[in-house]
Amino acid sequence: MTSVSPDARRIWRAARAPLVVALILLVGAVIVLLGSAGRQHGALDPGSPDPTGSRALARLLERQGVRVVAARTYAEADAAVREDTTLLVTGPDLVEPGRLAALRARAGEAVVIAPGDATLDLLTPGVVVGVGVPLSVRAPRCTVAGAVSAGDVVLGGLTYSAHSRARGCYDGTMLQLPGEDGSTTLLGNGDLMTNDRLDDEGNAALMLRLLGRNATLVWYVPSPGDTGAGIEQRSPMDLLPRAWMFGAIQLAVAAVLFAVWRARRLGPVVTERLPVAVRAAETTEGRARLYRRSGAVDHAAATLRQAAIGRMRPLLGLGASAEPAAVVAAAADRTGWPAPAVGELLYGPAPADDAGLVRLADELDRIEREIS
Repeated sequence: MTSVSPDARRIWRAARAPLVVALILLVGAVIVLLGSAGRQHGALDPGSPDPTGSRALARLLERQGVRVVAARTYAEADAAVREDTTLLVTGPDLVEPGRLAALRARAGEAVVIAPGDATLDLLTPGVVVGVGVPLSVRAPRCTVAGAVSAGDVVLGGLTYSAHSRARGCYDGTMLQLPGEDGSTTLLGNGDLMTNDRLDDEGNAALMLRLLGRNATLVWYVPSPGDTGAGIEQRSPMDLLPRAWMFGAIQLAVAAVLFAVWRARRLGPVVTERLPVAVRAAETTEGRARLYRRSGAVDHAAATLRQAAIGRMRPLLGLGASAEPAAVVAAAADRTGWPAPAVGELLYGPAPADDAGLVRLADELDRIEREIS
């Protein structure tokens, strides 16, 4: 019993359809990425029209006479912040706390969205992060002028508490800390700034009052290049968006299923005693029919050549480890055939069809008879 291993042609036939589909998907993804180049789609990004973006708020501020400066790296924010500017940081935990504290010290006012413990230790010492609360309509219940005039807003996320000078609003989801050079306002999350929720309750009024105090607003959307202590406490998996993780799991499951589907289920070769004697000619014919049915012309040609060369070596006085060049030279010297013709016959490319295979078998028989 003989196992026929898949050759390159068969592997290509089996894999070309999935490869074509993968190539189409890759080209489509590249086209989509190129088509979306130049457009911002980040959460709370002032240039993003997506539901989680904040372009609507940026446009409202500009209509109120506030110049909005978008900064997506620390270097851009550092170059734009001045004493007469308001600093908005949408992802403070992406920035090294010391650098963020230095940036805040140079700004007149600051609004920070959902900072964690590692950031607050240097940015606003003494502030304690409480439990998170769900998003809901909340009343100000404080004396902060901007919150009182805005009224109820839809807010949630982290809660904060601090010393007596700090003023908490909206059940602790907003905390304002007055300072000598201006106040620092902490918000539990940034949902009230998004295009999707800006028109809920008094969200727009509150954000206009918090961000419109100065003529210039530096809107800092930190990039992964600004990582620091806040990031070091997270694993790389925590930094990936949830949608990417879900997509990666789906791709992994699909790859496993595809591998199971396409895998060859060939176990080890099992030998068994035949109940009857089978003549060698019948076995040869059966194997030949299998080769023909599977279109394995190249495998059949290789078998014919290997068998013929194995019989020729002893007749030519060569050992089993003789190199092809030595076999060709000895056969050409014995038969008088040109060496290139002998090399083409014994070691040349496989025939393209059954007719070529028959001619190859006849030529091998002929040269073997001449040698013997």
